[in-house]
Amino acid sequence: MIGRGQAASGHLIYRGGEAFNYHVELSPAGIALIRPPTIRFRSTHLNSIMTKTRDFLGPYRLTRLIRVGSTAEVWEAVEENTKERYALKVLKPSLASNKGEIALLKHEYNVAKDLSSPRIIKILEYREDSGRPMLVLELFSELNMKQALRRGPESLAFMLHQIIEQAAEGLYYMHTKNWIHLDIKPDNFLVSRDGTVKLIDFTIAQKKKSGLAKLFHRARVAKGTRSYMAPEQIRRKVCDERTDLYAFGCVLFELCTGKPPFTGDNPNDLLNKHLSASIPAAAAYNDNVTRDFSELIKSMMAKKPENRPPSMWEFLKMFRAVEIFKKRPRKPEVSVFDSMPGIKGAEDMIIKGNTAGLDSES
Repeated sequence: MIGRGQAASGHLIYRGGEAFNYHVELSPAGIALIRPPTIRFRSTHLNSIMTKTRDFLGPYRLTRLIRVGSTAEVWEAVEENTKERYALKVLKPSLASNKGEIALLKHEYNVAKDLSSPRIIKILEYREDSGRPMLVLELFSELNMKQALRRGPESLAFMLHQIIEQAAEGLYYMHTKNWIHLDIKPDNFLVSRDGTVKLIDFTIAQKKKSGLAKLFHRARVAKGTRSYMAPEQIRRKVCDERTDLYAFGCVLFELCTGKPPFTGDNPNDLLNKHLSASIPAAAAYNDNVTRDFSELIKSMMAKKPENRPPSMWEFLKMFRAVEIFKKRPRKPEVSVFDSMPGIKGAEDMIIKGNTAGLDSES
């Protein structure tokens, strides 16, 4: 019990592990004023999310947590000397010493340093500061295709031709450098308010195999995201540009219909659909999709690689000759960028002057 004008302190623990100290003052009028002066978390992960905005990793001041993934956090940061803004992809504290995850982060950097295209996210360096391995990336739109599609396919439909063309151009460029992405999905394309697209996440990308490397190919495990994996990828066979093209066909189906082409009762059922189920027509799920575009998507998703367009360049030529929709979609009254918390316009997200085994997703 405390009297008027007195104070008391204590410690509360909430279900889920959160805990905070509290300070209570009773005003002269008898009103309790509760002030929690400090907040702390038992969880190391939660503690990292609540890092103060003045924290640094090397020369980079962390200003805002953009996203938390299964292995890494993505922060907006300011380089203190130049005042330029970047994105930092930082391994979670619990994985900071994990050799496998560090190797994947380094691999992503080694892939990206070969790539210089406005259609691909720029990764500037790999570094370790304060025991935290990380990548330094250009800062671009926070919104990816998957997030936009959660608001329905109409969120991007009005500028879909531009989005598809730019996404395909980025993938084509990557292929010209003899890299196969192997994890093409809506999550790995960032989209800005004006329809600019950048390809991201090169964690499982591989060099295109030829000659003896192709002849003696052996893969111990299949890597990728189940909803977008080509049959040869599932079977751990040699993959090439047409593997990415299959996955891109799955992405186009989802962009038009709001759902991936195949779903399953369990992971194996989903993989078997890619191997043997008949290819669905996007026009059957969205009657505004033209027959020509629906057939182009189906050709991209052919079970055998030789029955698909031979390259992203050939796809681009075919794509530019067809219409996506029978009737041009209208721009939504409320932009998905305006209705997504934390999303900024493209002009705010681009750095001025400096022109991340199987995924569990089913």
